[in-house]
Amino acid sequence: MRATVINCTLKPSPEPSNTEALAEVVATELRQRGVKVDAVRAVDRDIRPGVETDMGEGDEWPEIHRMLLASQILIIATPTWVGRPSSVAQRVVERMDAMISETDDAGRPVAYNRVAGVINTGNEDGAHHVISEINGALADIGYTIPGQAWTYWHLGPGPGPNYLDDDKGHDWAASTGRAMASNLVAVAEALAARPIPPPPQ
Repeated sequence: MRATVINCTLKPSPEPSNTEALAEVVATELRQRGVKVDAVRAVDRDIRPGVETDMGEGDEWPEIHRMLLASQILIIATPTWVGRPSSVAQRVVERMDAMISETDDAGRPVAYNRVAGVINTGNEDGAHHVISEINGALADIGYTIPGQAWTYWHLGPGPGPNYLDDDKGHDWAASTGRAMASNLVAVAEALAARPIPPPPQ
């Protein structure tokens, strides 16, 4: 089984990423369950604006698209900015829109029989809003969203330190992240054994 984690931080490498740090907790649990994990820091890639799988010369989204099709698990990891998912996360979801019209050999949308979840970090509240926005988009694209397929960390209302600056709440975020990984794997295994059938004609 394979998983792709797309980190939608606004910080280019090699800057430390709070979102990446929490995502690594989930990725570690996935690896312990035998899942091969590939990670992409989207801001480092030339992902053109648009809603097609290939936006032409220089566009690096087609490579990421191939990673998605090779994975049974997708995790979108994003910080919260002005109460919303990052602009990078929005661009990633927009590029995934093309997958709605792409089908497999059985006529199913290519995201069917794949699971997805969300990781969110931010030093202000808004995690549930961010999670619901991204999960809603992923469900529209065709991904199955298991129960509690998310984790987050924040300090509540008002500005404050970031995830890597403060240990407060790490235990809860980590245990929730491990549960997230377990639930993603369980549902991915169930879909592999009993796939969603092609849509009725």
